[in-house]
Amino acid sequence: MAEHASWSLGAALRGVFGAKTIGEDTWEDLESALIRADFGPAVTEEVIEDLTAKVDRYRTTDPRDVQRMLRELIEERLAKYDPTLKLTERPAVVLVVGVNGVGKTTTIGKFARFLRNYDRTVLVGAADTFRAAAVDQLATWAERADAGIVRPEREGQDPASVAFQTVEQAKRDGIEIVIIDTAGRLHTKGGLMDELSKIKRVLEKQAPISEVLLVLDATTGQNGLAQAEAFIEHGGVTGLVLTKLDGSAKGGFVLAVQEKTGLPIKLIGQGEGIGDLTGFTPHVFAQQLVG
Repeated sequence: MAEHASWSLGAALRGVFGAKTIGEDTWEDLESALIRADFGPAVTEEVIEDLTAKVDRYRTTDPRDVQRMLRELIEERLAKYDPTLKLTERPAVVLVVGVNGVGKTTTIGKFARFLRNYDRTVLVGAADTFRAAAVDQLATWAERADAGIVRPEREGQDPASVAFQTVEQAKRDGIEIVIIDTAGRLHTKGGLMDELSKIKRVLEKQAPISEVLLVLDATTGQNGLAQAEAFIEHGGVTGLVLTKLDGSAKGGFVLAVQEKTGLPIKLIGQGEGIGDLTGFTPHVFAQQLVG
């Protein structure tokens, strides 16, 4: 982690594209920068292949052309996935899933704030009933976000019943969007997925589930993705939320994770504050990443 704090893809690319002309070193340095930024070997190889083919086709020797082509190429690949949040139902029910430690609870608070900024009414359901601390933490964030919260009535209450009560209250009070927090760890992965399936079955009797968002910590990169694979395989995930995407040290993970999972990134968190969660725009992100 320490090396990433002082290293950024933007700075590395400025070094690559600051040369007067394109040479063998350009490609080696670019490959090394992309790998280090967590694009992953497969995506890096494809990007370099595409770029060298374009450079040959246009017969350019100007590194600035390569920089522009790289930016366009990344944007094009990012834009294959639709980042639009599907929240048209009333209430729109969003399940938030992910392993413990990725910032799931804080992400829910930030997401609630993000929706409140658009004048949507929000109710949060604390269905991670296995951790009393998670309920208290979620309540604090919900209050900061100006959102309502439904807590378990007793410790260890069945998560599906908390989720049910949340949607019931939302319907009664005319709340537009419901965000349900779910457990990130049980004794077995199977148990966790069964719990999630049960929550979904119970909720679908009341209202369609609009989104199932998987929270990933961008700093853990490919490792974090491996930990979350059970959610992707069995959780019916519709979109990804990347947290801790500060700076561009791990920026390539954004592209790699979409291509690896086939799932769109819908929200990105780029800081600790309650306002630091935003929608994902491929054009803007590619610009920030490559310059």
